[in-house]
Amino acid sequence: MVVPSDNPSGVAARRELAVRAALDRRPLTDEQPLAALLDLDGVQRTAGALHAAFDAVTAPGQRVLHTLAVKACSLVPVLRLLDGLGVGCEVASPGELALARAAGVAADRVVLDSPAKTPTELRQALALGVALNADNPQELDRIDALRAEAPRHGPLGLRVNPQLGGGSIDAMSTATATSKFGVALRDEGAREWVLRAFRDRPWLTRLHCHVGSQGVPLDRMAAGVRETYRLAEEINAAAGRAQVDTIDIGGGLPVNFASDAVDPTFHDYATLLRRTVPGLFDGRYGLVTEFGRALLAKSGLILARVEYTKSAGGRPIAITHAGAQVAVRTAFVPESWPLRIAVHDATGVPKVGPRVRQDVAGPCCFAGDLTARDRLLPRLVPGDVVALLDTGAYYFSTPFAYNALPRPAVHGYSVADDGSVSFTTLRHAQTLQELLAEFGGGL
Repeated sequence: MVVPSDNPSGVAARRELAVRAALDRRPLTDEQPLAALLDLDGVQRTAGALHAAFDAVTAPGQRVLHTLAVKACSLVPVLRLLDGLGVGCEVASPGELALARAAGVAADRVVLDSPAKTPTELRQALALGVALNADNPQELDRIDALRAEAPRHGPLGLRVNPQLGGGSIDAMSTATATSKFGVALRDEGAREWVLRAFRDRPWLTRLHCHVGSQGVPLDRMAAGVRETYRLAEEINAAAGRAQVDTIDIGGGLPVNFASDAVDPTFHDYATLLRRTVPGLFDGRYGLVTEFGRALLAKSGLILARVEYTKSAGGRPIAITHAGAQVAVRTAFVPESWPLRIAVHDATGVPKVGPRVRQDVAGPCCFAGDLTARDRLLPRLVPGDVVALLDTGAYYFSTPFAYNALPRPAVHGYSVADDGSVSFTTLRHAQTLQELLAEFGGGL
C-alpha cells in the first residue's frame, strides 16, 4: 500500500491512518482524555519546501538562515528535528532561548527578538553570541553599555516598523501606525535617527522587519520587506560601505484553515519577493526568515473524546476535553481562528451520515469555550472522537492553564509506504503531581 503525501487527499489519508493507529494504542483514557499528534513527515516536507522556495530565488552562495519562531511550537524535540532539517530558532524570551539551547541549536543559528529584553537577558545573548535585534532606541543605548562587558558578540541589528497598516486580524498586525514593535519609520525624525544610529555604531549590521502574521496579505508582507531593503540601501549609501550585510524579513506567512490545501505556499511568497524586491536576491545581503505557523500548523491535530451530549435551545452540544486550554484563540476570537473539526467513532473510523448543526464545546468553565459553533457535522454521541485539525502551531504546544487542566501528551507520527504508523513521544502528558508543583503545591 503506497500512501500518497504530496497532495491534500494524501495528507488526509495519512492523517486517518494515524488517528486509527493512535486510538488502537488507547491514548484517550479517563486520566488522559485528550492527546495531540504531529505528522513528522509533514514537518520534513514543509521544511524542504521552505528551503526549495528560497533556493530558487537567491543568488549562488547567498547566505540564508531559516528559523522557526519558537513561540509557534515550543517543544524541544520539534526544535531539534527542525534544526536537523536546516531550520534554526527565533526566540523572544529567556525561556525560549533556553529551549533552543536544550535542543542543541548552535548560537549562530539563533535570533533573539523581543520588545522587553532585560539587561540580564541582553548580557546573556551577547555572551552566547546569538544574533540580537534591538527593538527601540532605549534598548540600543543599553546594548551600547553592555558591549563594553562583551566585546565579542553575535550579529546585532535593529527592528523597524514601516507602518504600512494592518491585516484582517488586528492582534496579528505588527506594522500598524501604533504598533508596539520596532522603530516607527514614518514618525517624525525616526528615519533620520536610524541613519545616525547606524553611522555611530559600525557594529550594527542588520535590519529586521516583521509586518504581521495570519490575516496579513502577501503583498503587504512583501511591501514591508521592500521598505526594509530600501532603508538598508540608504544606510549603506550614507556609510559609504556595506554596513548592513543581513536583512531579517521575519515570517508571518498565512495558513489556509479551510482545507488541507497549502495556500499560499513558500514558493508563492519567495516568487513575489523576487519580483518586488529583486535587489534583495543579488547576493549582497544575507537573509534571515522567522516562519512559525506556516511550518507546522498543517501537520498537527488534537484528539479529544466526547464525554457528553446534550441540547440547549434546540441545538445539540457535544462536550469534549478540547477547549480553550489548547485552542485559546479559537475560543476567544472564533471569527478569526475557525478550526476544521473531523469526527470519528471510538475506533477512529470517520463518521458518516446526516449532518446536523451542533456546537462542539470544551471542558473549561466559561460559556465561550467552544471549538465549533453551529457547525454542520455528523451527530456526535458520547465516546466519539473529534479531531481539531491544523493545530500544529500555537495550539497544543502552548496550552492555557485555565481551570488547572493538565497539558496533553504530544505524539509524533510517521506513515510508511505500506500504511503502517510509528509513533514517538514529543511530550508526556502532564501528571497531577507535576501540575501541583507548577502551581506551588510543594511550597
